[in-house]
Amino acid sequence: MNLIDQAQKLRALFTYDKTVKLEDSPLEIRPYRFIQQMGDDEIRHVQQDIPASEFWAASDNQIAENANFAYPIFVPKGVTTMDKAILLLHGLNERSWDKYLPWAEQLASTTGRAVVLFPIAFHMNRTPDSWHNPRTVLSYVHLRKEKIADLDNSTFVNIALSARLSESPLRFYISGRESVFNLWQLISEIKQGKHPLFKENTSINIFAYSIGAFLAQVLLLANPDQLTSDSKLFMFCGGSLFSRMNGNARDIMDQDAFRKLREFLLNEFISGSQHSVEKEDFLTQAFKSMLSFTKHRDYREAFYEKAKNRIKAISLKKDCVIPTIGVKEALGKILHPQLLEEMDFPYEYTHQNPFPIHARIAPEIVQQSFSTVFDRAARFLG
Repeated sequence: MNLIDQAQKLRALFTYDKTVKLEDSPLEIRPYRFIQQMGDDEIRHVQQDIPASEFWAASDNQIAENANFAYPIFVPKGVTTMDKAILLLHGLNERSWDKYLPWAEQLASTTGRAVVLFPIAFHMNRTPDSWHNPRTVLSYVHLRKEKIADLDNSTFVNIALSARLSESPLRFYISGRESVFNLWQLISEIKQGKHPLFKENTSINIFAYSIGAFLAQVLLLANPDQLTSDSKLFMFCGGSLFSRMNGNARDIMDQDAFRKLREFLLNEFISGSQHSVEKEDFLTQAFKSMLSFTKHRDYREAFYEKAKNRIKAISLKKDCVIPTIGVKEALGKILHPQLLEEMDFPYEYTHQNPFPIHARIAPEIVQQSFSTVFDRAARFLG
């Protein structure tokens, strides 16, 4: 089955409400529930001190969907327990798993591992549905364009993220910290045999795309409770230092939001001079080391040297959001030739849509590129 048919089939079947058995496949998709516990008091305390957004009047710590949500896992049909898993981490401002369902199915079928699609804080189904309803948010788009002259890339798709980050860029760090706590909790539950699907000491590797790679890098650098000491990380269109990223896009965030986020992270935040809510600990150090080339460079490059056999990355030549130069700088001059491969597909693509499925591009060409990437990922993570 080609990628177009595969994506359409999976999109039509996917639900958070019940197990879905895939036709002509040995796999099924099972929903599981996550209830945030690790770091919950700390995160909620900080969130309540962030002023509520004009876009959404309630405080971030009052958004129930963010702390109690369902997430899907691709598993072999009928299997009750497993001892191998891949965590799949998505990109910034994502609302739907549609793009990732063929990715997960491919990884699960070729590696034999369960593939866990885990959402970043305030992404996917971790927000109110109204945040992404055009009828609800278009008025905010118009209001934002009236307030900010010559605003570029403001759309109903990115208004929720743009408005909330413009008003408080600190949300980016706090949501990232929350996501690390979530992964810390999830991996702990799996490793301890407390997850209903996984055996104790399950092997856990990571496939990470875009900002999900940034999150995965912070997680592995911090290595809470030594949980990721043996985990392999495969990054696709990700792995860059933040200073090289460009999130100004119609489906990510608007120009004003990215400008304010960049200024905040690379000036006030990285210097540690801005406020008292930032907690200077091992998580913050890992996060800051991925912001710019010079910050904690020795610490960052020492980690990659030690973990070089557990990390691989693929960047795309025409990627304007996560450029190859940013991944090279993150990995270091000595190591990036070993760990990073830059590809260029023979069709028009973007960072957000590396495998376009439409009639203007021959499906077999896209399929070949998709297979090249995921064959490499499966061999490394399997």
